[in-house]
Amino acid sequence: MGKSDEVRLDAKGLRAMANPLRVQIVGLLRRHGPSTATRLAQRLGVNSGSASYHLRQLAEAGFVEELTDRGNARERWWRSAHRMTRFDDRELAAREPDATRAYLQSVADTYALRARQALGEVETMPAEWRGAFDMSDWGLRLTPGEAVALREELTAVLDRHRQEATEAAASAPAGARTVSVILHMLPDLVDDDGRDEHGQDGRGGPEGPDGQEEQDGQDGERGDGGDNADSTDNADSGGTSGIRGGEGA
Repeated sequence: MGKSDEVRLDAKGLRAMANPLRVQIVGLLRRHGPSTATRLAQRLGVNSGSASYHLRQLAEAGFVEELTDRGNARERWWRSAHRMTRFDDRELAAREPDATRAYLQSVADTYALRARQALGEVETMPAEWRGAFDMSDWGLRLTPGEAVALREELTAVLDRHRQEATEAAASAPAGARTVSVILHMLPDLVDDDGRDEHGQDGRGGPEGPDGQEEQDGQDGERGDGGDNADSTDNADSGGTSGIRGGEGA
């Protein structure tokens, strides 16, 4: 069976993916290709029985497929059924708030784990990859419409590079590697005077490191010295009606 480009989450799929281990399994299969429960368990730090159980649940929900022409009765091989997950049904999010929150939290946890893993490896990366490594953030003053337009612009750029990378995969240079680009659009509805959009005091304490508040437009950390989400266009925001689309999870 050929792999389809994307899957849009319905109620069954949303509930099936509302689990951090399943989000990670799908992400690993998408980024690194087919694998077994034993191999996945080693990567995830769990026992093979747990990985096998979650693979079967994912298969029942249509997220992974068994490769019946590979492996044997003792070692079953699995692959992802889609290249990307998309969750943009706000009505479904409203009907299933708990599952939506659990799914988005699982994606957020997976992204955080991937960042920590990369940080743990950065000191041993080749110099050229240390130079490519980046962690940045910007604070922008936008209306909701402008934020959506920015998200669409960024997505278009990523889609172009994704298409070019897919087409060139067979002839990619020897040094080419998978690079995770994680996009978050996180509205901060507490205004400069510390009040939220309803005029209430929304300050929960200092926002920046060492008790200093972050300033709009401040560049985040960029690192050239001392990852399966799935994931999220309004990515892993706490709001239960966020839109997300991702390959890694």
